[in-house]
Amino acid sequence: MILSPGRGYVFVHAPKTGGTAMALALEARARADDILIGDTPKALRRRGRLKGARTAGRLWKHSTLRDVRGLVPDDVLAALRPVMLVRNPWDRMVSYYHWLRVQTFDHPAVETARALDFSAFVRDPQISESFRRAPYASYVAGGRDPIFIRLERLDTDLAPFTALLGFDLTLPVVNTSARARDWRGYYDAETRDHLAEICADDISAFSYRFDGDL
Repeated sequence: MILSPGRGYVFVHAPKTGGTAMALALEARARADDILIGDTPKALRRRGRLKGARTAGRLWKHSTLRDVRGLVPDDVLAALRPVMLVRNPWDRMVSYYHWLRVQTFDHPAVETARALDFSAFVRDPQISESFRRAPYASYVAGGRDPIFIRLERLDTDLAPFTALLGFDLTLPVVNTSARARDWRGYYDAETRDHLAEICADDISAFSYRFDGDL
């Protein structure tokens, strides 16, 4: 997450949407007063600035807009335009599964991914509920006129954000996983339809399709 009062935006980072690449691109042009939250190099160097902060929720790279209330005055936060990347949910689930399988930290989702094949992982009740209860819009709830950037449409969807910034962005390629690029081969009819149900809000909001852009 990045809060930039000087440039008028707050970048909100939903997991497995290409957000680390966006954070790196933004921190390369960060202002001295930008608040960087996460594990990118400049965010780690500025971590001391967050010491003692009292916020409404957890302060980490995947914080929601509501989580960071208290970090800056309410009127300052209200003036920032939320920006976030979104991704085809069928593709995102494949990416999430493969990322989890190579992690070593202690978390139930890591254990689940390492223990199950992909079909069972998608149907797992806890995994399903984690996606169902956190549609993309929930990350920026309460924000002013959010800018949503589809990962598959960077060439067009970045335009409103770069207009706000006043400069172009080039996102690096980072955090790639060892997986087939075409997500469709990972699904059968049951898991395809199950994901369509648990991610119905995101699919409707951003016109995603199972047979969408690769």
